[in-house]
Amino acid sequence: MDVTLAIDAMGGDHGPSVTIPAAIEYLKHSPGDTIVLVGIPDAIEAELRAMGAQLGSHLRVHAASQVVAMDESPQSALRGKKDSSMRVAINLVKSGEAGACISAGNTGALMATARYVLKTLPGIDRPAIASFLPTNKGQVCMLDLGANTDCTAEHLLQFALMGSTLVSALEHKENPSVGLLNIGSEEIKGNEVVKQAGVMLQASDLNFYGNVEGNDIFLGVTDVVVCDGFVGNVALKTAEGVAKMMGGFLREELTRNIFTKLGALLSIPALKAFKHRLDHRRYNGASFLGLKGIVVKSHGSADVYAYLCAIERAAEEARGGMLQHISEHIEKWHHQRQNSEQGAA
Repeated sequence: MDVTLAIDAMGGDHGPSVTIPAAIEYLKHSPGDTIVLVGIPDAIEAELRAMGAQLGSHLRVHAASQVVAMDESPQSALRGKKDSSMRVAINLVKSGEAGACISAGNTGALMATARYVLKTLPGIDRPAIASFLPTNKGQVCMLDLGANTDCTAEHLLQFALMGSTLVSALEHKENPSVGLLNIGSEEIKGNEVVKQAGVMLQASDLNFYGNVEGNDIFLGVTDVVVCDGFVGNVALKTAEGVAKMMGGFLREELTRNIFTKLGALLSIPALKAFKHRLDHRRYNGASFLGLKGIVVKSHGSADVYAYLCAIERAAEEARGGMLQHISEHIEKWHHQRQNSEQGAA
């Protein structure tokens, strides 16, 4: 199935110098899809000329006169930038002209704008930010990664439903396992919200594994890890910091003296494979789940390869019918809850 993707060409630290080359590279291996570059036409066309690229039926420009700054407040972007490249790209998703939107812009402004324009799916109280992280067994979907710092048990259940559906749609796993991030594996551990969420997850039709601890995330114990946005964001940034530290230590040791440099030379194939496995750019592209439209957030400092991965993520979600699957899963859960409550009465 061919899809149309709206790209906020102006968003991020690098703007058109990254977004446009990534879009053109994407079309090389997905020529049936269509990319709509949203932004200031002069800036977009200048980058296209520099690359020797031409517009056509599968690559076109949609004008927007404003750009949301990376340090701009969500309120300012929402109220004062109604013709920003970010908002216009989201509007294309709402109108059905695009199947998904990709932006490397300000996260807070993107979430606020997407939630205002697209609204949330029936049965979803709050959207969540979900992303895939590398594990010993492949990858794990983790959410929420920062959209909601204070959550109820019901919110955590909704996150679990959405995360499970995302994994099913993208990885074609029929019944993904779900873990609840906690300070211990025992049911008695954690605060009241987490303990109550565990009870609700156990009563759901999800493949609930139980509580998982921080070290379980990267062991690939479950397919999905659920937590509130405060814990998720801290865990994510901690993991990124550890990965950078390990990379720095490795470089230091491999360049310490002539003997370690010789060893590094002999280990080039293994080092390249190691670098590829730990390359965070492969996992760029966080999904805003729970909205009536697909929005994928790229890291603001993404290079061309990383941004390309975010585009591919959005295309997979649009092609996989993720929105419909989430809606069906949420509706099924609410029916089960109503029947359970009626039976108890």
